[in-house]
Amino acid sequence: MISLKGTTTGRDIFEAVSEAVEKMGLKWDKLCGVTTDGAPAMTGDRKGMASMVCAKVKESGGEAFRMHCIIHQEALCAKTVQLGDVMNTVVKTVNIIRARGLYHREFQAFLSEVDAEYGDVFYHSEVRWLSRGYVLQRFYSMRSEIDQFMKEKGRPLHEPSDPLWLADLAFLVDLTHHLNTLNKNLQGKEQLVPHLYAHMKAFCVKLCLFETQLRSFNAAHFPALSEIKSAFPKADLSAKKEKYVSVIASLVTEFNQRFQDFSVIEKQIKLFSTPFLVDAEEVEESLQLELIEMQCDDSLKSQHQLLSLFDFYQSLDSAKFPLMRRHAKRMMSLFGSTYICEQAFSLLNQNKSRLRTRMAEAISVKSFVSQPPNFLLTFQPSFNPKDSITAPTECNVLHIIADNLLSPEELVALQAAIDPKGPSPSQKSTWQPISTYSTYWANSKEQFHLSSF
Repeated sequence: MISLKGTTTGRDIFEAVSEAVEKMGLKWDKLCGVTTDGAPAMTGDRKGMASMVCAKVKESGGEAFRMHCIIHQEALCAKTVQLGDVMNTVVKTVNIIRARGLYHREFQAFLSEVDAEYGDVFYHSEVRWLSRGYVLQRFYSMRSEIDQFMKEKGRPLHEPSDPLWLADLAFLVDLTHHLNTLNKNLQGKEQLVPHLYAHMKAFCVKLCLFETQLRSFNAAHFPALSEIKSAFPKADLSAKKEKYVSVIASLVTEFNQRFQDFSVIEKQIKLFSTPFLVDAEEVEESLQLELIEMQCDDSLKSQHQLLSLFDFYQSLDSAKFPLMRRHAKRMMSLFGSTYICEQAFSLLNQNKSRLRTRMAEAISVKSFVSQPPNFLLTFQPSFNPKDSITAPTECNVLHIIADNLLSPEELVALQAAIDPKGPSPSQKSTWQPISTYSTYWANSKEQFHLSSF
């Protein structure tokens, strides 16, 4: 991990990365991808960090894919869903209840008295991707209790008695639930790019289905909206269908406009994930003969159906399918999201919070994958106890992925250079396994994270 002093422009970050790469003895032509969170310092066409890295890799005879974190893109798409009158009322009501200590305590006591399903409402936080869905779901589930409590306090709400407003609320609850489900599916470790891309494409197909069904006001996949329809059979809720179709259509357009970086490598993704369904004439000429040999081997077809992608390609004969194995290594090395880096920042923020008031000097954090040959080394620099760690929302995150694996001799030399004395017994007990196939670097305003195979 390297600290960046002063400015953190794309050039500053690139120079720090170059210095670290040279120091670690890594080869630029082995880097196969850069994944960022979309910050300007990372993505600029001329002065962005990712552009500079890709240019450097090209000069060295390699090729690197530049990608925008798929989870960040999903969150940006979700923000286009706007039903302002609904969110304004919900947020205003929640703030009235929770901002005043007396109101909050009385509300909790009221919920206990009426034996409500939940004991409180949630605050809404714009920077938390799942917050809106959780707040809306809780408000919708407790709408009767909230309405009754506000009436007792002399601040009655008119919206909960309006079927049209309730229909908008129910629609937004269901739609944000679908978006939150997608977001959570994109999170987690050991998520290969084909898996992430499949989740995204499946959701796009679902949106098209929702749009078609809502044109006839079929709310089969919108349970809250169906509940409101049943509760108010005399209300003319069908007048809302054009509004809901418009929201879904705009969301479809947004999803189609984004994720272009994944579309660029769609053929490579298909070749990796479904090699037996790909036309050999559509792949690179260097891979065509090996692909034909693979497709004509019935035993390999059976293994592909039974094994995971990682186990399948690991089982291939390295002498017979060297290029297919190399292509698989590149695809497995790509990060589709910055999830691991965001998780690391969350851990650092937790350590700097009330759970730990002081950050010790010169902490050396090392994490190893439990099973060879893939492992990850993470280094943490010295911190001034008075310094605060940059919040995840303020950091520019990038990942640089390499498809090369160090030999055992190189690994021993690397470990010796990093820590000649080796870990202490207390350090060994705190090492945590990490499952990943890739190398990543991450930059914040004051820290620079370096990890390597």
